[in-house]
Amino acid sequence: MQFEKELSPMSSIILTCGYSYHAQPFQNSHKEGVPSYLFRLQTEGSSQVYVRGLLHTMEQGDLLLIQPGDPYELRIDEHTNKLNHTVISSGDYYIFCKGDWLDSWWTKGKKPQKVRIAAYERLLTLWRQIILEKRRFEDENKELSDYLLRALCLHIDRAISETRTFQGSSFLASRMKSFIEEHAFLPLKVEDVAIHVGLSVSRAVHLFKECFGKTIIQYALEIRLSSAIERMTYTGMTLEQIAETSGFASYSYFHRVFREKYGVSPKQYRLRQEQDLQQFVGTGLEPH
Repeated sequence: MQFEKELSPMSSIILTCGYSYHAQPFQNSHKEGVPSYLFRLQTEGSSQVYVRGLLHTMEQGDLLLIQPGDPYELRIDEHTNKLNHTVISSGDYYIFCKGDWLDSWWTKGKKPQKVRIAAYERLLTLWRQIILEKRRFEDENKELSDYLLRALCLHIDRAISETRTFQGSSFLASRMKSFIEEHAFLPLKVEDVAIHVGLSVSRAVHLFKECFGKTIIQYALEIRLSSAIERMTYTGMTLEQIAETSGFASYSYFHRVFREKYGVSPKQYRLRQEQDLQQFVGTGLEPH
């Protein structure tokens, strides 16, 4: 193809990518080294990874960057969170990729193995677009996938830089945001968030609203709904299982909140998603 000639040698190739959620013990390893670059963003729960013999505990907002040849092992086991609940829960977005462009990008600046991204929604927007494009199989636009991956890498650079500049009140607000993201799927009180950052409840509520334009409870609810949509789109879990694992006390409550937010029931939303995937993808979702 003409595009492939023009793209070479500065190309980037996505080998595989997706969203993964585990509620049972899980282990995966590349003891001889990963065959490509691996980016992994923890969006829910907790996991443990070993990279070149170093142990990292991954929590919400933690981004892992691994280069080809690095020994890597992922473990998801039962753990006790900061609210003293014993759970098995881990959700993440991942990409295995390679190419000369990535080699050049990687060497332009030292990349941390693990970094906490304070605000990663921009990364997730690109990540989701990449996943949907890859799911088109024969209809995938490889040029589009290539540029989406490059954009993701550049946004990673920016996110790392922005994270390092957080300080003072904005840093406390960022810590509250990360704490909410980590515990949104469990019974969560505003007091828990305030205690985590050492503030009074009134000060924590005011600071969070000032920085993010929404209340702590509103943000927790957004996370739960976003998680539910991801599982409705990318997994075969039942709606009842999705409601439970996304932090809703009951399916009826989940149903009511979902309809208020999106104007349709969870069942109707999932049916529309399946119809869209059948129309534009063809063979549906591939299991992970």
